[in-house]
Amino acid sequence: MKKSLMLIALCVGLAQPALASTATATTLYDKLGGKESIRAVMDDFVSRVAADPRIGDQFRNTNAIRLSALLTEQVCEATGGPCKYAGQDMKSAHAGMTITKAHFNALVEVLIASMQAKGVPFALQTDVLALLAPMHRDVITVK
Repeated sequence: MKKSLMLIALCVGLAQPALASTATATTLYDKLGGKESIRAVMDDFVSRVAADPRIGDQFRNTNAIRLSALLTEQVCEATGGPCKYAGQDMKSAHAGMTITKAHFNALVEVLIASMQAKGVPFALQTDVLALLAPMHRDVITVK
């Protein structure tokens, strides 16, 4: 039940990332293991999301390699890494798509499964989700 409540809070942007200890100036990017570790999660995520019966159809015509690379850049930059995201803003990227809150929540569930599969500790998972959660405003196109 707690996991469901956390997921809902993150999806509507209510949760905040944990504060980094002042004793360690390590970025979330570093804690995640850097770009290669993020890429491993994103590769897994893209595979899982394409196969997910709830949302896979929306990724049918997507170039999986390019999507994984863009997601890696986006997460790398958002977590304090050296990358610069070169993709579209979320509103433009999802314009014309029929994305509901249920679709978004399914996507978050798949991302959590990918992070778990790649050994990302729970506390870091919540930090990543908290960074990405505000995007729901631009991704959900059907209210």
